[in-house]
Amino acid sequence: MQLGSDRAYDILRTQHQPLDAIFAPKSIAVIGASERENSVGRTVLWNLISHPFGGTVFPVNPKPHSVLGIKAYPNIAAVPEPVDLAIIATPALTVPSVIGECVDAGVKGAIVLSAGFKEIGTVGTELEQQVLQQVRRGKMRLIGPNCLGVMNPHTGLNATFANSMSMALPGKVGFISQSGALCTAILDWSFHENVGFSAFISIGSMLDVGWGDLIDYLGDDPHTESIVIYMESIGNARSFLSAAREVALTKPIIVIKAGRTSAAAKAAASHTGALTGSDAVFDAAFRRSGVLRVKSISDLFDMAEVLAKQPRPKGPRLTIITNAGGPGVLATDALITDGGELAELSKETYQALNELLPPQWSHNNPIDLLGDADPIRYAKALEIIAKDPNSDGLLAILTPQAMTDPTQIAHQLKPFAQIGKPVLASWMGDADVEAGAEILNQASIPTFPFPDTAANVFYYMWRYSYNLRALYETPVLADNGDTCKRTIAETIIQQVRQAGRTLLTEVESKQVLAAYGIPTVATQIATNVEEAVRLAKQIGYPVVLKVFSQTITHKTDVDGVHLSLHNADTVREAYNAIASSVTTKVGANSFAGVTVQPMIDLRNSYELILGSSIDAQFGPVLLFGTGGQLVEVFQDKALGLPPLNTTLARRMMEQTRIYKALQGVRGRKAVNLEALEQLLVRFSQLVVEQRLIKEIDINPLLVKAEKITQNSLVALDARIVLHELDITEAQLPKPAIRPYPTQYVSSWTTRNGMQVTIRPIRPEDEPLMIKLHHTLSEESVFFRYFHLIKLSQRIAHERLTRLCFIDYDREMALVVDYQNPKTEEHELLAIGRLSKLHGTNEAEFAMLVSDRYQCQGLGTELLKRLLQVGRDEHLTLISAEILAENSAMRRVCEKLGFRISPTTEASVVRAEIIT
Repeated sequence: MQLGSDRAYDILRTQHQPLDAIFAPKSIAVIGASERENSVGRTVLWNLISHPFGGTVFPVNPKPHSVLGIKAYPNIAAVPEPVDLAIIATPALTVPSVIGECVDAGVKGAIVLSAGFKEIGTVGTELEQQVLQQVRRGKMRLIGPNCLGVMNPHTGLNATFANSMSMALPGKVGFISQSGALCTAILDWSFHENVGFSAFISIGSMLDVGWGDLIDYLGDDPHTESIVIYMESIGNARSFLSAAREVALTKPIIVIKAGRTSAAAKAAASHTGALTGSDAVFDAAFRRSGVLRVKSISDLFDMAEVLAKQPRPKGPRLTIITNAGGPGVLATDALITDGGELAELSKETYQALNELLPPQWSHNNPIDLLGDADPIRYAKALEIIAKDPNSDGLLAILTPQAMTDPTQIAHQLKPFAQIGKPVLASWMGDADVEAGAEILNQASIPTFPFPDTAANVFYYMWRYSYNLRALYETPVLADNGDTCKRTIAETIIQQVRQAGRTLLTEVESKQVLAAYGIPTVATQIATNVEEAVRLAKQIGYPVVLKVFSQTITHKTDVDGVHLSLHNADTVREAYNAIASSVTTKVGANSFAGVTVQPMIDLRNSYELILGSSIDAQFGPVLLFGTGGQLVEVFQDKALGLPPLNTTLARRMMEQTRIYKALQGVRGRKAVNLEALEQLLVRFSQLVVEQRLIKEIDINPLLVKAEKITQNSLVALDARIVLHELDITEAQLPKPAIRPYPTQYVSSWTTRNGMQVTIRPIRPEDEPLMIKLHHTLSEESVFFRYFHLIKLSQRIAHERLTRLCFIDYDREMALVVDYQNPKTEEHELLAIGRLSKLHGTNEAEFAMLVSDRYQCQGLGTELLKRLLQVGRDEHLTLISAEILAENSAMRRVCEKLGFRISPTTEASVVRAEIIT
């Protein structure tokens, strides 16, 4: 019993895309159309009729009988035909009622060009809410307000008030901008540079249609090969990241984000808060979603071109060949400054170059071919270094010299356009090199006038490749199944809130960490000096004393930490000193005693920090880096968005400088990086599940370079701050990326008595999915995919990664997990998938059951649970296409209330149910 129709998904997606009403309308009403010179209403109407798009235009204005010679109508209800798109250019105060009329008339899409909304303050914000209320009454989608409009160059649609002759050239780049003024500047620039667009979109205030909607739309658009974005604010962060993570796997998404130098918000109570700033969080979010962030507008379009022409590098190592030393040095400086590397050439490469080049060549990378380099020398040198396995990319630099022929050299380099590694060129100069540069560009070897620009582009290519790699890599399953006791943590947090506190004590904080399997140093409380001495003796000297308080945030601020206490006398002195200092600085009421802990040997160890704080746009944000008392001074940190898996945890670690030391340096052994990965995963689970936590620091987290022992990975100090006591569940910040949906995990018994677990799929399930596909018969494959697919194709890593590493916000896949009681090995018996259709509130389901476990009720149970997921997600319709001969699946659907109907193909039926 199998079900599935990947082909049907594409068909349904096309049929259901509501944004087609905006980008491919058949009829348009211009509300506010006018004869007045230079008015928005006149300009947009003129643009529409000056560039035929294959549809009809209806001016709407209650006063004139016609506008620009076209019959006008007093309101949208008077238009004699159904309207796909309404373009609104009326004063802001009138827009809510105009949108209401459009909804009543059945208009499917709207573009609000009018300004005067939230950008002017409270009054404008209230107007926006009135507009949104009207939009939500129907199924209308709206772009704006306060936008320039949209263009679809491939159909001729110019629904903007840009200068009347400024229709974008058709091309393969989808451009989205939050700034209308920048749109006009980019448009003007694009004519000079001959840059074409598949779509040209001014997104405005994103009242309804946001980044995620447009990324989804352009991701499905066959004319779009890359997406470039000018962004000022993120809007719905979860929607953006969800769409970007899916689309970036097939189409590059390149972003320039304004506001890079904005002052970071400071959080006095938290090391983590002080170290995170919103721009750094944007960087982390872009990395997590496979998006490439660039620094300049020219970079946007350079990268769109380069990624379309050349393969992504597999590493950061670049080989440079040049006919002049200076440009090679400039390229090297730019590369190393960004974070790239020069390739270390192999012995075989050096030997071959020695045989080819004059004795005076540089004997190093960059490879200086010398000023008399002819076309043959360039070509043979490039052929040699192209074979070097230590090189991830090639840059050829040419300066016009007396014995240089830029055009012939370009002809010789053309065959190297596609060698499996990126090849870039810098033909320096003007008229002398113009013909050669054009030859290379036509051969898909991107050419730049300056070598440092080319080096920067290569580094961007590597960063993009690096970001995507995390979406492809199969992580190791975290060992947090039995170590997590979330109910213990929840109980502690609730008890603190019931006591009227938002700050956990050190002891309570460590108990929460321990509940999630994060090792902590043994910590006991002493409320008087003699108890401190007794506990110190019991623990064993040397010990550490720290202030115990329900109100003090940072212990060092009140001299509340005393280390290396070797006897009873030093313990008494430390206790009294802490009590005196706290009383003097903050008052006796803040002193509740001390904690007594063993003094951990710091030799061969590293102090790290692990923390989380709340970002206003992205919710909880994780921090990892160098810890200790000078944490703010060193500023060695990496940010990430929860939840993590082991691959993402390793990516966070790799972003820091201390990572190199953790791998082993100067005779020190490497720390157990796998254990550290697991700890980061458990910490991210804590942050995601315990949403009442506002801030959390583990500083220091001690990591020792030795065999795993009790103290080789241990939290020496911890502090947790909760959200305000009056916060409601609905007000708690949500993670920007939807976490693993544990609510759908439960056990079940098959008809033959097998105990299984039905749960959402995980990225770590890829090996189990491979085993499942090995159990399928040709009939099962045919019923699932409507045609036979080779096993090698079905289990390809890139394919399975996308099926296992899903975004739970837009897709749910439930697997039947069976653990063999004899071997204790896991296997997947079946999988059911529910995929939302882009831009709609509908979804398609698919099913796959191992042949050996069919007729055990697995398909029925999975589909029943997927229907519940659909209800929980407030879907309106769930459907699938089924081969007519797949009688088993048809019976299951009918049993669960699906309506079966014929399609245009006799061999296929459609099953659908309204949820």
